[in-house]
Formats: sequence, C-alpha cells, structure tokens
Amino acid sequence: MKAPGHPLIIWRFSDGKAGHDHQSQGLIEALGRLQRVEVVEPSLLSTASALRALVACPMAWRTLPPPDLLIGAGHRSHLSLLIARHQRGGKIVVLMRPSLPLGLFDLCLIPEHDTPPARANVLSTRGALNHIHYSATLEPKQGLFLIGGPSAHFGWNDAALQAQIAAVLSADPAMHWTLTTSRRTPNSFLAHYRKRADARLTVVPVEATGPDWLPTQLARAGQVWVSADSVSMIYEALTAGAAVGVLDVPRIQATRISRGLDKLAGTGWITPFAAWQRQPHLKRPPGAFNEAERCAHWIVEQWLR
Repeated sequence: MKAPGHPLIIWRFSDGKAGHDHQSQGLIEALGRLQRVEVVEPSLLSTASALRALVACPMAWRTLPPPDLLIGAGHRSHLSLLIARHQRGGKIVVLMRPSLPLGLFDLCLIPEHDTPPARANVLSTRGALNHIHYSATLEPKQGLFLIGGPSAHFGWNDAALQAQIAAVLSADPAMHWTLTTSRRTPNSFLAHYRKRADARLTVVPVEATGPDWLPTQLARAGQVWVSADSVSMIYEALTAGAAVGVLDVPRIQATRISRGLDKLAGTGWITPFAAWQRQPHLKRPPGAFNEAERCAHWIVEQWLR
C-alpha cells in the first residue's frame, strides 16, 4: 500500500504499436483519475538483454524510482515486464492474453472473446481497453463513419459498404456526417467519394488525421457507424457513449471476433445494419461502458487499499 501523499509509480513498457499504447494509456489515465500517479517509460529489453539482466540490473533502470505497477501490452513487452519485477519489484499488469504462461503475471486483462480462463489473476474485459472517455457533449445530429478494411477475419466489398452508407445518409437529411478510413482501407473505396461529393458528408482520410483527431470526433458524434472489421473502434465508440451501428462486411468464417460482435448485438449494445434496416433507429448503449475505469477500480481496491 502506498504511503499517503506519495504517487503511484507506474512503469509503462511500450512496443511502439499505437493500438497497444492506447490500451495501456487508457488504464493509466483511469488510475490517474482515482489517485496521483507518476509514469516512467523504460525502453524494452531485447531477448539477449533480458537474459543478461537475469544476473545484472539493466543500467538504464538503476536510477529509476522503484515501481508499484508494471504495465505492458503486446508480446514484445512480456520479458521486460518480468525482468523489471525481478530486479525492481512491483506488480505486473499485462493487457491482452500473453504468449507466456498466465501464472507468471500478477494480473492479466484479457478480452472475453479470447475466452480467458477463470483464475484469480485474470480479469475478463469486454474488448480491449482504450483511452476514450465518456462524453456528456454528444451532438444528436452529428454522425461519424469509421471504415476499416479487409483482415484475417473479414473480407471486403466496396459497393456493398457504400450502399449501406448511402442508406444511412438518406435516412435523416438533418444529420451531418464525417467519414474516416484506416490504413487497411482499399484505395478504391475512397475513389468513389472523390467522384460523388455530398454536402452532408465530410471525408477525412486516415492520412489527414492526427493522434487526437478520433477522440475529438468521438466526444461529439451522437451516432457512430463502424465497419464490422474495426472491432477496437466499436468499443471506443461505446466508451464515448454514442449510439453505435455496425456496417456489414463479408465474414470469412465465424471467429471469436464475430462471436463477440454477435454478443454485443444480442445484448443491445450495438445495432447491426440489417436490424437497422428493419427499424431505422440507433439506440444509445444500455449502460456505462468503460472497461479501463472498471479495471483501474479493481487494481485500487484489491492492491492499493
């Protein structure tokens, strides 16, 4: 337990992947809303450096304040997390299912679609954590389209997706929409919108967005439509509190990802496009959706009080 008045020292290990950083950032920000934190970001160790560190403390870590928590996401962070605890103490929080045995870590935050086992050191989460905050300033006539691209789990059909977007646009002439893409979006998809301008649709390619662009948009958009392949963006939109619709893209096969989407739809958190067609209305989430906040409360209640 931390002495009163002293900040919680967090070592955050980053593998440089934006999606992983958003997860650890979201958890750290949630912890910071509960108590004062100080964040240190040591460099990851290579495998060879990690083996050498078993007998000698890494020079770069010797001057760092001893950690209370060690947080990391992604397989490349695992050895560094373990060596840091061995050398300097603290408890490890690993995000997503680790590639090493679960028993090596103090707490594993694993999305439920990865079927985490029932263990004392495992906390199941609804999707991956994110750094989006609930917004009390959503604008009911402001909408957002978040478009992904083909992946290991989903195929792609430009024409079918564009037809769904056109149907949403025509359903409410008073709405203004913004559409953005991802690194996976085929060039042919955007070419369609360069030829057919719509005064109510602003298209912002992913290359024109910065790190704060999406959080800013999600703080405003009362309605958000996400292509089914972009699962992390679905969870981000839910966290913001928006009414969330899911645009259909071809499923290569039933997977843990698609089953997770089916569960969200079955419990009323999201509206698939086919259901919206029968009744063109997006429902707001049935409750608060902030997994980073929930996990931060667990850590504080179980370890720090």
